[in-house]
Amino acid sequence: MFTGIVEDVGTIKNIKSKAKEVIFTIGTNKIDVKELQLGESVSVNGTCLTVLDIGNGIFSVEASHETLEKANLSRLKEGSKVNLERALKMGDRMGGHIVNGHIDGVGKLDKVEKKGESIVMWFSLEKGLSRYVVEKGCVAVDGVSLTINKVNGNKFSVNIISYTQEATIFREYSPGTSVNIECDIVGKYIEKFLTGKEGKKDIRELIQKL
Repeated sequence: MFTGIVEDVGTIKNIKSKAKEVIFTIGTNKIDVKELQLGESVSVNGTCLTVLDIGNGIFSVEASHETLEKANLSRLKEGSKVNLERALKMGDRMGGHIVNGHIDGVGKLDKVEKKGESIVMWFSLEKGLSRYVVEKGCVAVDGVSLTINKVNGNKFSVNIISYTQEATIFREYSPGTSVNIECDIVGKYIEKFLTGKEGKKDIRELIQKL
């Protein structure tokens, strides 16, 4: 489990393709890899991956075929920058929101607007995800916990302050950039509780009966 507060911007040092998996070797700047343990989870652009190997200032993680299909990790190249966050420890401050590291889909940056020192980014979502996105709710974009400003159909906007621009890979984004999207888990649970085992697509009828 993570909070969506990025600890470091790492660099992809090596990519090794296997039969149905890919091993990424990542160099860190702020994270001391000596503090990592084999088998622990690290969020890489919002994707929960397992540490397989630790070296001198680098560590390796493996992405499965399922993860590669669901997330945007397949676009990474040697030299690509990635958002990194270690798993939450009991007693840590919850600075963002509950982020599982399980990507719901890939979104796309549509538009960037300058607002003083901040920037407003508009993202479009894959079909079926917009129902989990609400104004002033939470969303994780490439592993960064953000508050949703506005929602318009399958699009939503977020405000990126100057600190977040410098502390994440957002500064490298341009229109057309694909991003990993994880919607707030709370909305998914509520939908499941309301729809029950039948999994009805439209819960408005059920809500009206409450």
